[in-house]
Amino acid sequence: MALTINEDCINCDVCVPECPNEAIAAGPDTFVIDAAKCTECVGYFDEPQCADVCPVDAILPLAA
Repeated sequence: MALTINEDCINCDVCVPECPNEAIAAGPDTFVIDAAKCTECVGYFDEPQCADVCPVDAILPLAA
């Protein structure tokens, strides 16, 4: 269970401080989510906080 940030990301960085697992970092083109650290906020919140604050809906479930 993890999320990913797609190419719609505008590099606004509002998602970074929202992540309780510190799983989001700057990547070469957009921000990226470390799938090994991402829990989709289970155990912290009812909804993934990064996706809730993303202004362009660029944060989606990781494709299997």
